[in-house]
Amino acid sequence: MRTLLEFEKPIAELEDKLIEMRKLAIENNVDVTATVQSLTEKILELKKETFSNLTRWQRVQLSRHPDRPYTFDYIEKICEEFIEIHGDRSVADDKAMVGGFGNIDGEFSVMFIGQQKGRNTKQRQYRNFGMPNPEGYRKALRLMKMAEKFNKPIVCLIDTPGAFPGLEAEERGQGEAIARNIRDMFMLKVPVICIIIGEGASGGALGIAVGDRVLMMENTWYSVISPESCSSILWRSWNYKEQAAEALKLTANDMEQNGLIDGIIPEPLGGAHLDPDAAAAKMKAVIKDELKKLCAMDVRARIDARIDKYGKMGVVVE
Repeated sequence: MRTLLEFEKPIAELEDKLIEMRKLAIENNVDVTATVQSLTEKILELKKETFSNLTRWQRVQLSRHPDRPYTFDYIEKICEEFIEIHGDRSVADDKAMVGGFGNIDGEFSVMFIGQQKGRNTKQRQYRNFGMPNPEGYRKALRLMKMAEKFNKPIVCLIDTPGAFPGLEAEERGQGEAIARNIRDMFMLKVPVICIIIGEGASGGALGIAVGDRVLMMENTWYSVISPESCSSILWRSWNYKEQAAEALKLTANDMEQNGLIDGIIPEPLGGAHLDPDAAAAKMKAVIKDELKKLCAMDVRARIDARIDKYGKMGVVVE
């Protein structure tokens, strides 16, 4: 059964009416072509109006939609074949951080790395709700170094509410693991593309998000903190999450306007969850296009450009 967000319900009601109308027309052998056409156009107009005027909080809700494609969903649709690689060779195999080599149309052999969430309660617990532990970030760095060794480009798919905040994670060096990843990603000799496909929260996202190109899917968010956590700090309550989302300016459009990302990947009307195949096709085309450009660059020039890009962020000239 399809999960509906509050602002999707008026559209769903019209779509249900359209289905019912077609069903009755078939049962009673009645021609309702004109009415169906009119209602179809009305639904399309309502969709365009609704999704072009979403608030920042509604974008956050859309990024968390339970039917939205996750990392493995995109990898499955983008790659002809994929070989997953496990473990950090030290502590464990973090199930919230996944990765491996994938082949794209026989043109590119790519190291994919990303956070993976679950569809049901059992899967969410298994994947730790997409929140990696330190061994997850060390596993990601191991895969990046492996890709560098074999001269293969890296694509990171970011979708996390944050790194796991548990005591055991801190004891095993959560902050150090993320900081090391950020430092070492600056100096990787191979092309790195980072794409926010859902939630991009805090250092948990940034730990695999330093790249030559940082892109966001249209209905995603990227910020130092989630709206709920921001609300709880500023107002001592989660009830102000909508105001927090507006203040944080965390949508793809906000990030692009502030020069913090390099581009936005458009989604099918209504969100990636309505047409995962089309969303994956758009992402695949962008990845291939960017890889062609980045692979043609000199290694030193590419690293210098990467460092320069991040060095300019946050600079204010008075």
